[in-house]
Amino acid sequence: MIPRSLCAGALRKMPLYACSRRLFLAGLLALASGCVYRIDVQQGNLLDDKAIDAVQPGMTRSQVRFLLGTPVVEDSFHHDRWDYVYYLRRGRSNREEKRWVIVTFADDKVATIRKDVPFDAPG
Repeated sequence: MIPRSLCAGALRKMPLYACSRRLFLAGLLALASGCVYRIDVQQGNLLDDKAIDAVQPGMTRSQVRFLLGTPVVEDSFHHDRWDYVYYLRRGRSNREEKRWVIVTFADDKVATIRKDVPFDAPG
């Protein structure tokens, strides 16, 4: 039983069962508020190892776009560089999956491919 002293103010005039029900629902709401679903956060291009390994020096821009998709970043200051970035954080997990691949071109052909560049590395 819940003592009437817990049902303060306007609730004091209610019957005890109504007060108990309100307190029960308030407690249930407080418990349920901690059960929030967090979605997976996925950004960028999903970079498959086979597709990245298939990119070879000498390939054209359209061939690279076919294999890896449209680059996340086409730098307007560096026309010969495409950045492919992938980021995934699953729900409540603190673990993150990050990948960064940089493809540079010379004469519209692949010159270099930098795989798994650290995110804190300068461009």
